[in-house]
Amino acid sequence: MVSGCGSSLPGWGTGKAIAALLARQGAQVVGLDVNEQALADTRAVIEGEGGKLKALLCDVTDPASIDRVVRETIDAYGRIDVLVNNVGVSAPGGVVDMTEEIWDRQFDINLKSVFLMCKAVLPLMDRQRGGNVVNVSSLSALRYSGKPQIAYSASKAALIQFTRMAALMHSEHNVRLNCVIPGLITTPLVQRLAQQFGGGDYESYLKRRNAQVPLAQEGDAWDVANATAFLASDEARYITATEILVDGGSASTMR
Repeated sequence: MVSGCGSSLPGWGTGKAIAALLARQGAQVVGLDVNEQALADTRAVIEGEGGKLKALLCDVTDPASIDRVVRETIDAYGRIDVLVNNVGVSAPGGVVDMTEEIWDRQFDINLKSVFLMCKAVLPLMDRQRGGNVVNVSSLSALRYSGKPQIAYSASKAALIQFTRMAALMHSEHNVRLNCVIPGLITTPLVQRLAQQFGGGDYESYLKRRNAQVPLAQEGDAWDVANATAFLASDEARYITATEILVDGGSASTMR
């Protein structure tokens, strides 16, 4: 089950790439998104490659919507082995100028949604005596990116600790929880960020982002997907309550 698997702009978003890679590896993928067209586009891509995607509309901030898709998934497959929480929104603003409504919306989508998804799915994994959850955080959780996005940074930081604590609380049932922490990643979303933070000049904004990375090049959605698929695999069976940085070395520099 992969939340946020659609991409509202052309190209490969992280959720779309994660769903596609898991399908390529033979998984029965259930893709969730609130955007019907984006969801349909992802399904078309995966089915065009010969894979399968059960596409379900879902608002991951709504418990009733989550309960519905979990029931549909159990009815279809009998179990949920992997849950990837891959939703997130960012809005510019600091403590003084950010409205309470924007703060609450970012925490609802970036953090509460993961709580609600885990609340619905972890009991099933406990009863199965196995399963794993991969939560997608952000490098902004660990360091200041240079952009004023106080709610995004705080919510993604809280997500890391949520993951660690939940992993320890469910480890006795052979359930693993880990985080992927992407750094600067080129996805369709960068076009919107260029509007917000780069004055609309996409090429210049992307060039500045590349220069911030020690490897001198941003990653892409497939880098995040590969790390996610590894954590979801049996090869990662002894890895829990931790994080994988996918950031080109950015966390280790002050650049």
